[in-house]
Amino acid sequence: MQIKKLLPLAATAALVPALAFAQDAAPGEAADHTQFILTSVLFLMGGFLVFWMAAGFAMLEAGLVRSKNVTMQLTKNVALFSIAAIMYWLAGYGIMYPAEWLVEGWLGPFFAVTSLDPVGVGADAVDVGYASGASDFFFQLMFCAATASIVSGTLAERIKLWPFLAFVVVLTGFIYPIEASWQWGGGWLSEAGFSDFAGSTLVHAAGGFAALAGVIILGPRIGKYKDGRTVPMPGSNLALATLGTFILWLGWFGFNGGSQLAMGTIGDVSDVGRIFANTNMAAAAGALVAMIMTQIMYKKVDLTMTLNGALAGLVSITAEPLAPSLFQALIIGGVGGAIVVFVVPLLDKLKLDDVVGAIPVHLVAGFWGTIIVAWTNDGASFVTQIMGFAAIGAFVFVVSFIVFSIIKAVMGLRVGEEEEINGLDMAELGMEAYPEFTNG
Repeated sequence: MQIKKLLPLAATAALVPALAFAQDAAPGEAADHTQFILTSVLFLMGGFLVFWMAAGFAMLEAGLVRSKNVTMQLTKNVALFSIAAIMYWLAGYGIMYPAEWLVEGWLGPFFAVTSLDPVGVGADAVDVGYASGASDFFFQLMFCAATASIVSGTLAERIKLWPFLAFVVVLTGFIYPIEASWQWGGGWLSEAGFSDFAGSTLVHAAGGFAALAGVIILGPRIGKYKDGRTVPMPGSNLALATLGTFILWLGWFGFNGGSQLAMGTIGDVSDVGRIFANTNMAAAAGALVAMIMTQIMYKKVDLTMTLNGALAGLVSITAEPLAPSLFQALIIGGVGGAIVVFVVPLLDKLKLDDVVGAIPVHLVAGFWGTIIVAWTNDGASFVTQIMGFAAIGAFVFVVSFIVFSIIKAVMGLRVGEEEEINGLDMAELGMEAYPEFTNG
């Protein structure tokens, strides 16, 4: 009873700031201010959900590498996020959203250091139709860091720490911002009609292409391919890998939902809810399809395929999570799950050693998600979607290959054979493997 009595008082207290605000602003101004505030909140909430994906990547990778490499993967994930935060401030954000182009539609200014809105800024000094500069920077930074996380897992168990981090500097400061500016920064792909709502190509496939370049240069782990067969190298802890997948699944709601880029109207909020529902459906379909297919093909369910199936479903829906119906989202995500089951063994046949399955999940499912946009979005075409994917893929792969080659020549890229056998935790960090992890 006491709670019921307090509810009217609480509602009145909640309305007081709004009433005071309404007295300070004209009706039109109040609506503009509300749109600015709510969109800024969307960016901040979406941003910290996408930040939580950093924990998901760390747990997924820690669970899928062998115990002698767990600490190395955790170290890389903390370091790459920190580097991304600094490089995106120093160069990346200014390149991605250029005030003026160096090359119109293709290249923004280098080292346009980001600055925030003044403390206590008023409506006269901001774009009230959008959001605060700080919230936008914070949100966009998380996408940049996620791109680097994709590369980390693929190259696990044989790449040196500091050479990898040197690549992250280039990737987060320059490679990712340049290609993302072509679409999200109003560049030439945007003008051409390419559509990528939240980054199936710009984030996920880009990370996959960078990872592919690294895999080719590094080569497979010692003993992975022997006498014409693939030798299984079980991960240290599938509980961690499963936890990481669920964390990524959660973070994806911010990834896709925040990319609505507006929360000031009934339609905007309804669309965010629609994006959440479609995102979830695609993940569920991807997991179930991978699970069923491994049962049919191998007579047993494979948990790692199921986890990657969920992630592939998420990547597949990311290019267009708003337009599809729930049934269409189910189909899109389900095909993503099937892609994983077919592409993982294909990579092994090609002797491309992807430790966590990031190339099937992010690159190949990213391609599927990008082209299928034209099925549900009348404003997109299959030709333009393929063109945009090819352009970004070629740019990221070629530049990444060059950067990795330069780093290899200057610093070395791969640890020695004995160091790899003993594990990177010992070789790079001076640590023994955690004893509770049994699959060394």
